[in-house]
Amino acid sequence: MSLRLAMWSGPRNISTAMMRSWGSRADAVVCDEPLYAHYLARTADRRHPGYDETLANHDAELLSVIRWLTGPIPQERPIFYQKQMAHHLLPEVELEWIDGLTSAFLIRDPREMLTSLLEFLPDPRVEDTGLPQQAALFERVRSRTGLTPPVLDAADVLRNPRRMLALLCDAVDVPFREEMLQWAPGPRDTDGAWAPFWYAKVYETTTFAPYKSKGVEVPERLAGVLAECERLYQQLYVHRLR
Repeated sequence: MSLRLAMWSGPRNISTAMMRSWGSRADAVVCDEPLYAHYLARTADRRHPGYDETLANHDAELLSVIRWLTGPIPQERPIFYQKQMAHHLLPEVELEWIDGLTSAFLIRDPREMLTSLLEFLPDPRVEDTGLPQQAALFERVRSRTGLTPPVLDAADVLRNPRRMLALLCDAVDVPFREEMLQWAPGPRDTDGAWAPFWYAKVYETTTFAPYKSKGVEVPERLAGVLAECERLYQQLYVHRLR
């Protein structure tokens, strides 16, 4: 068995907790947002928290990163879990290399996602959420494979992590492992250099937190962003594992 699983997410979608879950498997190795440095190097107007640290510590050369993602799995493990941010796929990035990966998609209710994202990006655009890129990539994968790639909704995972992780494992043809439900707190060597700026809450976790509706409102100035995010979210939501 050899699996290169690219989990395409957007920011604030429990993507780091999902990486922790797969990183708990003895048969898996994980990587954290491998295209982030390339993305930041070409979007200097979007000064994300940890911008300087990311560029100083990570490979920003796209072809080099792609060769690593599609080459031999590190540490000779059978599973290579790649936490990928869909918005890092800038328009100039050719996508053929993704055909060699198994792609899955992680989504979250746009109201909850946007209000969380505002803590880090005060004026997010639709493309900053990753939803346009997720929707386009989902259709590409489905068209090329003739299969519907797995989609996980964050709320479903938090409500029943064992069930949803088992469904995901079944969809990508690997056995579910009980150790995916727990992990040690704190940072990891596999975390990106941006982790101290973004992962403070994740550092405190040891499992998936129970789902709680946030009950918060998206600012009126982002009404257009929210509407477009909800449209794209629904396109993916109807295909979610359940």
